Amino acid sequence: MQVPSHPTGPPRAARGDRACPGGPTPPAAWPRTWRAARRTPTRQGGTVMPAAARTRTPGAPRASRTRSRGAGRPLAAGAALLAAAFCGLATAPQAGAATAPAPVAAAAPGEAPPDSFWGDTSAFPAPNNEVTVAVLNRTNGQYPDSEVYWSFNGETHSIAEQPYVDMPANSAGRMYFYLGSPDSKYQDFIEFTVGDNVFNGNTTRVDAFGLKLAMRLHAEDGYDVQVGEDYDTFQQSREQTFQEFKDEVPTEFKGLADDPTRIPAPGSSPDFREGGKYADYFTAYAQSQGVNAPTSDITGCAGVLANDPGKCSALNRHVAQLPEDQWSTPDLYYKDNPANYYAKFWHDHGINHLAYGFPYDDFAGQSSFVSHQDPQWLAVAVGW
Repeated sequence: MQVPSHPTGPPRAARGDRACPGGPTPPAAWPRTWRAARRTPTRQGGTVMPAAARTRTPGAPRASRTRSRGAGRPLAAGAALLAAAFCGLATAPQAGAATAPAPVAAAAPGEAPPDSFWGDTSAFPAPNNEVTVAVLNRTNGQYPDSEVYWSFNGETHSIAEQPYVDMPANSAGRMYFYLGSPDSKYQDFIEFTVGDNVFNGNTTRVDAFGLKLAMRLHAEDGYDVQVGEDYDTFQQSREQTFQEFKDEVPTEFKGLADDPTRIPAPGSSPDFREGGKYADYFTAYAQSQGVNAPTSDITGCAGVLANDPGKCSALNRHVAQLPEDQWSTPDLYYKDNPANYYAKFWHDHGINHLAYGFPYDDFAGQSSFVSHQDPQWLAVAVGW
């Protein structure tokens, strides 16, 4: 399947002439019958939910079509009735469409999505293993459920086929997400370790931004927390998010958003590595603080900084020149350059301003890491 570099045309309801109020023109030739929708068989085995436990994707519209038979009607009256039926169907939710709730209001940076964003969480099946993972399509109508994929533990499914994963205990796992096809260049992942009655995990921007992701963890004791991209970011188009990145970061970082498929971290970009035009971006500042390391090692917390989370995070946040007892004060971060403005952007647009923008971003509790006992479900929103 060829994956578009951008949405291919306006949403379905915006195409064609609007002969129907708020909808497209009915076709000139009406079909004699409706074709029944076919249900995709439920796959068994592995970690996917059994058919008995499956419910529809939260928020997914239900649509049905019926064929009626009866006595003939005058041609004009019949055409009018068919046109009215078409207009009603054209403006109704379509089965298999992307399941994104309508935005409720403008959101401030850092604001978490409302409950409606997560759909009907009461419909999530209880886990037989450690935790139920529900994958949600929040691409704002750009991809149908049949083109939103997850991959974990050797299994790959679209969420139209299987929206839930009954996750067993595992160590240092990753779940990948793809839009368009299972091998799409539009992809991203979350990280986790699931133990007996405990979930530990996070979204991450340590390597790059590929897709908008947010997680919501709910536990038996009522614990409920969200991390990842904020609600405002999910409501934006992809082009808006990339442009916002360029608008908010200084010149050295703007080129990171030139590739429409991803925004790499500085340490993953040739510009900030040896021989690149910004390879010395952190050099003078780091040396003034007694650290001799290339810029890519500073943003990647590698080399001499691999075992020094405090100093690495202080350099990235431009607080290394301050007394060490101030390295854990977020209000002081990113006030001057050089600083890791790539990481700052994801903090500015992360839920509660938390993000994993570099490897030791958990220093002073600033990362998107969550952990809790007795988890019930983890909802993962995948955006475009």
